[in-house]
Amino acid sequence: MPVNETFLHDLDTPAVVIDLDVVRANIRTFQAYADAHGIAVRPHIKTHKLPEVAAMQLAAGAIGITCQKVSEAEAMVAGDASIRDVLITYNIVGGTKRARLAALAEKVTLSVVADSAAVVDGLSKTFSGMPLPLSVLVECDTGANRCGVSSPAAAGALAVRIATAPGLRFAGLMTYPPAGGEAGVERFMTEAKALIEARGIPVPTITSGGTPTMMQAADAPVVTEYRPGTYVYNDRSLVTRGVCRWEDCALTVLATVVSVPAENRAIIDAGSKTLTSDLLGLTGYGHVLGRDDIAIDQLSEEHGRLISAGPIDLAVGDRVRIVPNHACVVTNMVDRVHVYDADTTSMRSLPVAARGRIV
Repeated sequence: MPVNETFLHDLDTPAVVIDLDVVRANIRTFQAYADAHGIAVRPHIKTHKLPEVAAMQLAAGAIGITCQKVSEAEAMVAGDASIRDVLITYNIVGGTKRARLAALAEKVTLSVVADSAAVVDGLSKTFSGMPLPLSVLVECDTGANRCGVSSPAAAGALAVRIATAPGLRFAGLMTYPPAGGEAGVERFMTEAKALIEARGIPVPTITSGGTPTMMQAADAPVVTEYRPGTYVYNDRSLVTRGVCRWEDCALTVLATVVSVPAENRAIIDAGSKTLTSDLLGLTGYGHVLGRDDIAIDQLSEEHGRLISAGPIDLAVGDRVRIVPNHACVVTNMVDRVHVYDADTTSMRSLPVAARGRIV
């Protein structure tokens, strides 16, 4: 992790630090893969929530961005003029949200998803009087068992409903599959696409996503677009899966040792409010860079407990850098992140523009 230690020395802790050189490298790696396989890239901004990083992704070749909530999309569009094509991969329910969606549609090229007639009918009610139709994709469950219609036949029926609904335009199919679910995506989407096209309705976009197996995205050739999220930073869960290396992790948490109450135990000033309590199937709450012998075995809100089998060899005032289990959650827990850019040899503080945007 090449961030200059001089800059880290000046930061108060706990602090979330982003290495922009690693960010750029991560963006380039997947963009090159996608370009080589003819797949459009629409990164999910839930990981970074920073308009500046989204602009980097667009400059590298992404066709637009993915957001999860209307408020998240509003913050990103307001934050950078280059963000002009947005897909919201979440069922938009309720008149208040739909009114804000309509206002957003006047500013950018906007697409949303739906997995039920109730969501489609609500969108139609709001957009039937708009000058341009809203693009709607059918969300499909290809194995993750979250949202989505459960069969290609159901996808076909909902596509017809969208295509005939006032104010709407059928724009394609969307899925968020389980890791390694490319075969399931290919089967489901190929059948659904054929059923829809047999009814005379084009299927312009088939979009999938997920960082853990993004480098196998081409194993589902029916997919035209891919939505990676965590790849921009990476985290401990992805290193453990073998997806990346520690040096590919752009986000780290800088913490200070505030107590060494025992020879093999130390306490840092980063707890669940900074590192997140997400385990993602792992043991412990992050990886201390350069100290494979240390485990972060407990978190309370403001304390993290570090333990080792032998002497921990830390003193009060020492600093450690931690790769968290789940980078996306960490981003949403801080008002600002500190970004390092080797091109300018500078450390800057950026507000997390879409932090807390949950409606």
